[in-house]
Amino acid sequence: MKMRRSLAMRFAAALLAAPAALSPILATPAQAFIVFDPSNYSQNVLTAARSLEQITNQITSLQNEAQMLINQARNLASLPFSSLQQLQQSVQRTQQLLGQAQNVAYDVQQIDQAFQQKYGNVSLSASDQQLVADARSRWGNTVGGLQDAMRVQAGVVGNIDTNRSEMSALVGQSQGATGALQATQAGNQLLALQAQQLADLTAVVAANGRAQALQSAEQATAAEQGREQRRRFLTQGSGYQPGSAQMFYGKD
Repeated sequence: MKMRRSLAMRFAAALLAAPAALSPILATPAQAFIVFDPSNYSQNVLTAARSLEQITNQITSLQNEAQMLINQARNLASLPFSSLQQLQQSVQRTQQLLGQAQNVAYDVQQIDQAFQQKYGNVSLSASDQQLVADARSRWGNTVGGLQDAMRVQAGVVGNIDTNRSEMSALVGQSQGATGALQATQAGNQLLALQAQQLADLTAVVAANGRAQALQSAEQATAAEQGREQRRRFLTQGSGYQPGSAQMFYGKD
């Protein structure tokens, strides 16, 4: 009987204390409770991942554009090397040698004048002294032409070492070019070097041809002058007169 009364008293005390314990919970508003929604959380994570991917793509695009601009700058960069001055100096040296041609220069009017005066048909009214002087002048022209040809050859040979150095430098610049423009400019200078070498070759051919032409012209005019001098020898004066010749013999 006493036990039942004790349990009843405890239950009554618990009922009286229940409102006091529940009062803080009942006083808290519904918005203060944190509710975890798995589907909403996964959607937010997916949205953040997509945003991050877009930002990464934008950064990659900017990097590609920057690299493209760098490549364009390299392609537009000018070659920091020029062999133009050296090539021009080689051409000028060859031109100077050609311009120093002796007696008969590389000039059409001067060549025509020289051939009218000293080559071709021999003047029938020219004196013997004049014929000899013309022959000596023609011989001097031939020797001078041969010397000029040899001087041009020596000058062209002297350009070979310069051309070798320039070719080596240009090939190095072409291989180390950072862009299309530098490679193109190096290639253009290599073509200029080839043009200069062709110019030297043309000068040698012209000088040799001039020397051979002067030599052939001298021989042709000498043959014509020889015929004229023989004609004069046979037609003028007494010609050949036979005479007696005395031989000297030793004593027996």
